[in-house]
Amino acid sequence: MGDTTVRTLEGREEAAAHPVTEETGPGRLRRLRVPRRPRLWFEILLIAVSYWTYSLVRNAVPEQRAEALRNADWIWRLEQQLGLAFEESVNHAANSVTWLIVGMNYYYATLHFVVTLGVLVWLYRGHPGRYGAARLVLFTTTGIALVGYYLYPLAPPRLMNGQSFVDTVLVHQTWGSMASGDLKNMSNQYAAMPSMHIGWSVWSGLTVFALAGVPWARVLGVVYPVVTLVVIVATANHFWLDAAGGVLCLAFGYGVALLWYGRRPHTLPRRVPERGEGEPERLPVPKQG
Repeated sequence: MGDTTVRTLEGREEAAAHPVTEETGPGRLRRLRVPRRPRLWFEILLIAVSYWTYSLVRNAVPEQRAEALRNADWIWRLEQQLGLAFEESVNHAANSVTWLIVGMNYYYATLHFVVTLGVLVWLYRGHPGRYGAARLVLFTTTGIALVGYYLYPLAPPRLMNGQSFVDTVLVHQTWGSMASGDLKNMSNQYAAMPSMHIGWSVWSGLTVFALAGVPWARVLGVVYPVVTLVVIVATANHFWLDAAGGVLCLAFGYGVALLWYGRRPHTLPRRVPERGEGEPERLPVPKQG
């Protein structure tokens, strides 16, 4: 009888310990890869800390002026060989229309942040099940861009020697750009490759195009990154090859999200259960004695 009691107690102990084994093994990893409802306080803190870190690291990269100018000359020669060196013509044409170029300066300085944050808020409120995966794409894209800034310093067209590019912020004295005027000493001037204006705008555009329920919003999702490309070229802040670099970083970000979640962000469930919903009921452990 004593032996039976011991075996019964051991069986209970093993049953109680089994969930702990799952929490620390493959089961825990699987649960981490399942979309879950985002928490507002955590997301605000995460975005604030991430952007502060991004700015700190980006601006901490040594401003290697000589190398950055050499790289810019190489990019410009490559584009000329390809017959696609159109940045200077676009820059001069836009600069000849004051209201247009002033509007582009403000576009460059503001929408980069406003639209990206707006899409994140929209995802958080309307597509919580897809928010985490989409955020992973954005953060991974930005992280790999920081590596690019460190490994490949590149001067923007407006800072090139021997060329006639117009620094439109400086000429028209518009506010807001960290790349020109009085604020230029607060930002790394030679972190042009890849362009995160393009990386973030294409991420925003693809997200809206894939998930928006109304046609006009989907059209805006396509138009926004195209207009952004025109703006970064017209203001002489980037070569079009910088934009290509931004798209490559974004592709890497989508690849990471696909490997982690096993699906593209927009194909994940729109909503996730509230905490506790859909979990198997746990049977109480009988009291001993």
